[in-house]
Formats: sequence, structure tokens, C-alpha cells
Amino acid sequence: MSRHPLAAEAGLGPPRGLARERHAIDLLQRDVLEAVALSRPLQVVMDLLCRRVEALAPEVICTVLAVDEQGLVHPLAAPSLPASFSAAIEGAPIGPKAGSCGTAAWRREPVEVADIGHDPLWDDYRPLAQAYGLAACWSTPILLASERVGATFALYYREPRAVAPFHRRMVEACAQLCQVALRNDEHLRQIERLAYYDGITGLPNRRLFADRAQHALQLAARQDHGCALLLLDIDRFKTINDSMGHAAGDEVLRQTALRLGQCLRDSDTLARLGGDEFVAILQDCSPASALQVADKLRLALAPALPLPGHAPLSLSASIGLANFPDDGADLEQLLKNADIAMYEAKRAGRGCARFFLHSMNQALDERLRMEAALRQALSAGALSLHYQAKLNLADGRLMGCEALLRWTDAELGPVAPDRFIPVAEECGLINALDAWVLEAACRQLAEWGRAGVAVPGVSVNVSPLRFVQDDVAAHVALLLQRHGLRPGQLTLEVTERVMLDDDTRTREQLQRLHQMGVRISVDDFGTGYSSLGYLKRLPVAELKLDKSFVRDLESDPGDRALASAVIAIGRALGLRVVAEAVETLGQQTLLRELGCDEAQGWLYGRPLPAAGLAQWLLSRRPAANDG
Repeated sequence: MSRHPLAAEAGLGPPRGLARERHAIDLLQRDVLEAVALSRPLQVVMDLLCRRVEALAPEVICTVLAVDEQGLVHPLAAPSLPASFSAAIEGAPIGPKAGSCGTAAWRREPVEVADIGHDPLWDDYRPLAQAYGLAACWSTPILLASERVGATFALYYREPRAVAPFHRRMVEACAQLCQVALRNDEHLRQIERLAYYDGITGLPNRRLFADRAQHALQLAARQDHGCALLLLDIDRFKTINDSMGHAAGDEVLRQTALRLGQCLRDSDTLARLGGDEFVAILQDCSPASALQVADKLRLALAPALPLPGHAPLSLSASIGLANFPDDGADLEQLLKNADIAMYEAKRAGRGCARFFLHSMNQALDERLRMEAALRQALSAGALSLHYQAKLNLADGRLMGCEALLRWTDAELGPVAPDRFIPVAEECGLINALDAWVLEAACRQLAEWGRAGVAVPGVSVNVSPLRFVQDDVAAHVALLLQRHGLRPGQLTLEVTERVMLDDDTRTREQLQRLHQMGVRISVDDFGTGYSSLGYLKRLPVAELKLDKSFVRDLESDPGDRALASAVIAIGRALGLRVVAEAVETLGQQTLLRELGCDEAQGWLYGRPLPAAGLAQWLLSRRPAANDG
């Protein structure tokens, strides 16, 4: 094999030209950065880096050690040393006298040892180094984005000696490459957690749960074993959030997840579906065993939960059980029947478990009553829109508003959208409902324009089903023409489900809307279906940072990291990021520092009827003029 043109001049002898050195280092950087850009595994990237360095300087031995949060080292790459060397230092702690690498990580600065045989830093590791013929070592710490030492990059020599000038220039470049690779790996891990795990509890989210549950059901079918699905809902959780605050509510969810997980086997899967709802798939489980597990879970929640700043809190939970295959041949049917059983447990007084019975129709009856009331409301004009302002975080300018559907029924009272929208989707009313909202919002925006009310634009939520069943693009074009609106004044908010369904009809409509100039926004980004792929394929202009990532920005580093990851995705892809449910000045400050573009929430004003929003705008004018 031919040697690199710099191999002969990479040692102590003078190089034949700095230009050739720079060219060789440039090639090394290009190869490693290409591997990072292609998302190669971190160990592969580090191995490539070490091999390139050793090709340029055959007299050196190159290693990279990862350093975990507990200060323990884990070899990432050491291509020229036997595996037994890596095994010998696996899990070793960093410290003030831990060889060159462990000491460099401890000091957070480079450590150069010209003679391992006599340097006291190597007292505890000298026999190991000498056993492998290592006589000198220079190690450089690599910092992560959090400023924690994430790794060390080291050059070893087989004879006592100082570091050559060319090696110093090469290590300077390699340290930067290591930092890029480590920070990229850290970012990818954050994105992975965003896509597959719940940000509050750390449990699998709906997407990961569905994948694991499908495998469990397939295995149960092949082996002719029973399998149970358990759906658990914390009783009166909304009251906890309302009375104690969202931070306390999230802590309740975290402690609940921990207690539930301790009651299950490794073969079972526990997930958080959203809100206060948890689900578990129990493999090789009979109905009797499933009921025993449900009782264990309820008993695990019985002891009062300690909450910082609050009195200990007593919890109870309602649990619905569905058995495979008797209560459902697939995950969707099992979830539906467990949901019916869970609501039966709540109706029975909460704090208990109920099996699904085919005679149960309470939940279905309720949905039928709501469907009838919703049809009446739609035909009688009993629905209304409220509007919530969206502001520019940099200067406070109004960027537009979101249209929010409201329904108050004579018998049911105020009905939340998350209750009646699923009913509308199930009974086929969603197209008519969406069309009404879009028409009403466009009409109101035009009326504001004629009245001189300076609302730049309006955002409207569109159901995923409507893209499949209707021609949204054609309807939008008609409304823009009818009301004399510019396409850029309208933003359609869609969920990630629309993006991931990969339906040809949906893709075509999104492209047509984009070509018109209508903006597409991804609502509740990162709450269960995140994927970078569709952001590249489809014409997305905006990401909405879900309220679950905003709520505890001031107190939860994890939420700040997740919010930062979403904002970084938006910035990298040229998308605007809008934060939802901003309630405090502290949240606003942090979002601004993280680079978020826009925000909406109670800090700026609650959703208001059209007249109320116009009055709110008038009330802001003196303040704006004073500024």
C-alpha cells in the first residue's frame, strides 16, 4: 500500500513545506466531515479520524476516549492498539493522576507527558502503558455544547519524546473535528429522543409504543399466548394542573411513570400516550394476571407523592383492560376497547380497574350524543371563532393570529376541541367543520382589513382527514379570491400525521398551496411523530414548538435542550419557529435567547372574539408609539 506523501516528513525531521502539510490536513478534515454529514456512527467517525492521523504520521498511535457524565472513560477508537488495551481502561475514572487522558479530562486542558516511565501522572497506569510499548502521550480534552468534557483525543509514541510541530498542527485540527463529531452525535441523540420518547417522563411515546406493541401482538399470535393491554388515566389530573401549576403536574407524571415502571417486567412496555394517560402492553399474560398487574399499579400510586413546595399528594388511577385476541385482533381495536373500559372505571367511581365487556356502550353512547349536538350546532350557526395573537419575539410586532374554534352546547356546556374534534373525524363531520372555520377566518380577516384593523394574517388548523377526503387547495384558492386576500396572509396548521402519512393526494395539495404562496405550519412539532425527512421533502414554512416543551423552560434543563433542538432544526432548514403557550416573562426571555422567532400565549393575551382582538390591538398602540 502506498504511503501518504507526508508520512516520511511527519516526524521530528523538518517538513518539506507548510503548504503540503495544510493540504494533507485539509484532506483529513474533508473526509471526517463528510462522514459526520452522512451521519456515520460516532465510533466509525472516530476510527476514521485515528486511521487518517496514523497514515499521516506512522510513528504515532492515535486514540479517542469518550467521557461520560459520571467521569468514566469508554474507548471510542484505538485502531493500532489491541482490544485488550481498550478493555483494560473501560470504565476507568478520570482524576488528577489518571495518565494523560484521564488527567486532561479532569483538568479540562491538554496534558503532555514526554516520558511515561518517569512522570507521576502515570504511576497508576504505567505497567499497562509499558505492556503495550507506550512511552509518551499527549492528550487533549474535547468539550461538548454543554461545556462538559465529552472525550479526549490522544497521540502516543513508542519512545520518550516531545510532540513534533506538525503533530501539534494536526491535533489542533483533529480536536475541532472531534468536537464537531461529538456535538453532532449529541444533537442526533436529542432528536432521537424527541422522535421516540416522551419529554416529561422519558417513557416511549405513542410512536415507539405502537412499534413495540405490534411486535408483542405478532409474537403472541405465533406462540398462541395471551397478551393484555392496560390503559391507565390519573384521576382528576386536570385539577392538579389547575390548582398546583404545570410544573407540579409534570412532576406528578414523572413520579407516576417511575412507580408504574417498577411494577412491570422487562418484557412489558410502558408508554405515555399524552396528557395523564399511560398504556402498557403485557406479554404472555392471562386475564387473571392482567388484573393482578392492574391492582399492583393502583397500589403503587397509593402512597402520597412528595412534591417540592407542596403538601404530599394522594393519587388514584382508573384502569381499563383489554385482552388479545378476545377483545381485539389488532392494536387499534385493543386501545379502543381499553379506552371504553377505562371510562367505565371512571364512571364506577374512579380508582379501580375494569375489563372490557362487549356490552359496554357508555362511551359510544356519549359520542353519539355529542355527534348529534355537533351536527345541530353546525347547522344552526352555534359555533364561533376566537383569535390568539402571534408576536415577533425580537420586537413585539403582531405577526398574525391563530383562529381557534369554540363550541358551547345548551346541555353539554363548553365543549373542548380535543373532545369534539375526534368525534367530528369519526362521524364524517370534520370536512364541513374545517370548511366552516376556514371560511369564517378568511371572512374575518377581510373585514378587519376593510375596518383598518392591522392584523397581518391568520392561521387555521386543518384536519389530516380533510387533505385525504377533500380538495383543500381548491377551497383555499376560492376563498382567497372571494375575500380579496393575498395568499401570504393565510397559514394552514397541520399535524405531523399529515406529513408522515405519505399520501400522494396530500402531497400534491401541499405543493399547490405552497405554489400559491400559502404558508404551511407544523403544529405541536415533536410531540410524538417527529421526523426530519418530511421537513426536507415537503414545503413547510413554520414549526410550532409544542406547549409541553415551553411549560418548564425556566426550571427544566431537559425542556430547554428539547426546545433548543427544535429551534435549531428550524434555523438549519430556514423555517420560522413559533412557541405556543408562553405564560411568563422568563419563558419569553429564554425563547428569545434560544433564537425562537415568534410566540403566542396568555403572556400576551387570551384567545378573544374578533371584536375583542381589535380592541386589544387598539390598547397596544400607545405603548407601541411610546417605544
